Amino acid sequence: MSQFLSKHNSVRPTRRRFLVGAGVTTAGLAVGYRLVLAASDIAQTTTAKVQANPFQTYVEITKENRIIIYSSQFEMGQGSNFGIATLVMEELDGDWAQVDVVGGYGNTALYGNLAWGGAAQATGGSTSMSSSWERYRKAGAAARALLVAAAAQRWDVPAGEIKVASGVVSHASGMQARYGDLAEAAAGMPVDDVPLKPRDKWAQIGSDSLKRYDSAGKTNGAQTYTIDLMMEGLQTAVMIHPPKFGAEIESFDATKAKALDGIVDVVQTPRGIAVVGRDTWTALKGRELVEVTWNEEKAERRGTAEIMAEYNKAADDLGAATARDDGNTPAAFASAEKIIEGHYEFPYLVHASIEPLNAAARINEDGTIDVWGGHQMPDLYQAAAAQVGGTTPDKVRLHVMKTGGSFGRRAVFDADVIIEAVSTARALGRGKPVKVQWTRENDMRGGRYRPAYVHAVKAGLDKKGNVVALHDHIVGQSVLGGSTSAAMIKNGIDPTSVEGATNLPYAIPNLKVELTTTDVNIPVLWWRSVGSTHTAYAVETLIDELAAAANRDPVDFRLSMLGHHPRHAAVLKVAAEKAGWDKPLPEGRFRGVALHESLSTYVADVVEITLNDENGFKVDRVVCAVDCGTAINPDQIRAQMEGGIGFGLGAILQEELTLNGGVVDQENYDTYTPLRIEQMPRVEVHIVPSEEPPTGVGEPGVPPIGPAVANALRAATGKTIRKLPIIKNMSGMTP
Repeated sequence: MSQFLSKHNSVRPTRRRFLVGAGVTTAGLAVGYRLVLAASDIAQTTTAKVQANPFQTYVEITKENRIIIYSSQFEMGQGSNFGIATLVMEELDGDWAQVDVVGGYGNTALYGNLAWGGAAQATGGSTSMSSSWERYRKAGAAARALLVAAAAQRWDVPAGEIKVASGVVSHASGMQARYGDLAEAAAGMPVDDVPLKPRDKWAQIGSDSLKRYDSAGKTNGAQTYTIDLMMEGLQTAVMIHPPKFGAEIESFDATKAKALDGIVDVVQTPRGIAVVGRDTWTALKGRELVEVTWNEEKAERRGTAEIMAEYNKAADDLGAATARDDGNTPAAFASAEKIIEGHYEFPYLVHASIEPLNAAARINEDGTIDVWGGHQMPDLYQAAAAQVGGTTPDKVRLHVMKTGGSFGRRAVFDADVIIEAVSTARALGRGKPVKVQWTRENDMRGGRYRPAYVHAVKAGLDKKGNVVALHDHIVGQSVLGGSTSAAMIKNGIDPTSVEGATNLPYAIPNLKVELTTTDVNIPVLWWRSVGSTHTAYAVETLIDELAAAANRDPVDFRLSMLGHHPRHAAVLKVAAEKAGWDKPLPEGRFRGVALHESLSTYVADVVEITLNDENGFKVDRVVCAVDCGTAINPDQIRAQMEGGIGFGLGAILQEELTLNGGVVDQENYDTYTPLRIEQMPRVEVHIVPSEEPPTGVGEPGVPPIGPAVANALRAATGKTIRKLPIIKNMSGMTP
C-alpha cells in the first residue's frame, strides 16, 4: 500500500497519513438548462494511484490519532455517515471519540454507488447501506490488520499475540501504542484480503446502545451547514427565477438595484438572475428593484385543474404503454362476480426541506474552482461546475457539506444551484467567493416536484371472494425523461412511475399495469420513495375495498395472497400482532392497515384514528414493522421509520402544490403545510430480525402510512378517499 495516496482530485493538498483505498476515473452525462455534458467532459478527477487491493474505500488514521472516514454517501440527516462509521468501527475496533466522517468525491471507482452498478457516485434510493456493506467493513478490517502488522514489526512479536481495543494496540509484555503512533509505519505495509468478523462477534453492528456520534454538534450548534458558511470576502446572491416554468429572460434593468448601497452586481445565470450583495438582506432589497421582462412563448400556462382534467381523460383512453401484463385481464373481468373501479388523483408535492437550496463557489487565482454545498451527485456536479467555470473536472474541488434535508431535491440532473453559484462566481471574477442562497419562496416555486398522477383502477372478485383481476392505468410525467438516466426508460415505461404497482406481491392471476407519460412543462423529480408514494396508496386502499367486498378481514385477506412472499407476510403479522389487531377498540376509534415493499425494504403499518365532532379525525397511534435486512443501527432505523411516517402523513393529509395559469400558488410553510408537531401520532417501530444483507430505511417508511390512514377512515365511514390530500377532500364522510 502506498504511503501517500492523493485521495480526491489533484488540487487537494496531500497530507501525511495512513489510507486504505484505491482510485481511477469517473464518467457521466448531464443535460439541463443550457448545460450539456457529454461523457468525455467528465474526465479523470483524481491523481490517485490504483492500489492492488480490493478495499474500495478510504480510512485515514492521522498521526494526531484521528480516524477520518471518507464517505461515498451524502449525509442529509438520514444517518448514512453514522452507518458507514459503524461498519468501519466494527472491524477497526477504534475509539468513537477519534472518529470524523467527511464526504469523499472525485473517484467513481472508489465511491461509485455499488447498488447501481458503481458507474456513478450518488446518494439516493435508500442504497447507502447496501452499497457500503461490504467495502467499508473490508476497509476497517484492512486498517486494523495493518496496524497490527506495524506493531508486530516494531515490537518484534508475533502478530497473533497483539490485541486491539478502543483505539489502542497492545501486547501482553506491556507494550502498547495508539493508532496514530503506528499510522506512518502501517502505511508502508502490504495488505491482503482480510477476513471479516463473523456475525456472532459483532459488537457495533446491531447494537441498540450505540448512539449517533454526530448528535452533539446538531444540538449545540457546532454542526455547520451551507447556509452557515462564512469566509473572508464572501458575498451573498439571491435569485430571480421565471414566474412560469419554461419562460426565458427577454431583458432586465438592474440600474436601480445597482444604485443601492451594498449591492455588488446583478448577474444573469443560465436559469435566472443573481442579485449579489454584501449580505442576504441587502441582496433581497436589491432583488426588489430589478425589473425583468420575461418571454413566455415556451412557458407552461396551464393550471393544475386543467392538467388533472386532461389526466383523468387520458386514464380512460386506450393505447398506453404496458408495464406488466399477466394472464388475461379482459376475460377475467368478464367472468368476475364483483368489480370495483375508480380514479385516484395525486397532486404535485414539494420536497420542502428545512434548509432551502444553496451553494457557494469561488474561482481561484490559478483558475481552480472551489464549490461548497450539498453534493448529492458529486460526479455530475464536479463536471458541471468545470464546464460552467471553463475548466476541467480535476480543477474543481468539492466541499461536501452536511445539509438540512433533501428527500431527493439535491440530486438534480442539471445541477441547478451549483450552476448558479459557479456562473455567478465566474461573473464576479477570480478570488471573489459568493454564496447563492435560495429563499423559501424560491424553493417552493423552483420546480422539481413529485409529479402529479392519476390512476384508473379496476379489480374483480370471483364468487369465492378471491381477487381474479386487477388493472391499473397510471397517468403522469416521467422523472427520468430527458435526464442522464433516460436510458432506463424501456418501451415507453419510466420505472419510477410504475414501481410499487409492477412488483405487487399479491397472488393475482390476471394483472395489468399501464402507463401514459404526459407532456407538461413543469420540472419534476424523485421525491422520498418516488413511485411508491402514489402506487402504494392506490393499491393498498383498493385491496381494503376488495376485502370488504369479499367480507374478509383486511389482514387475513392480504396474508391469503402472500404465500410466495414470506418477508411481506412476516412484517404484516408483526405489525398486526403488536397493534392488537384482533382486540376491540374503544367506541369512536378505528384501525387501518397497509403493507408495501419499496427499495427492497418491507414495511407494514397499523394505524389507529379517532373521529371528532367536526367531521374530522386525529391519527393517534401507528404501529410499524420493518424488515430492512441486517439492522446496522437499530435506533437509527426506528428514527427513520418515525420520520418517514411523519413525512408521509403530512403529505397525504394536507400537502398539495397547485398552479393557476402556470404560476405556483404556494410560497412558504403557511400555504404549503407539512405535518405540524401536534399532528404527529405516537409511533412504535418493530424491527423484524434478519440475516439478509442490509437495505435502506430513509424512504420506505413513507409509502404505507397514507393508505393505512385511508383504510382506517374507510373502516370508520365505509368510503375510500381517492383524491388527495385527505383533509381537503373528505367532506361529507360520516360514519
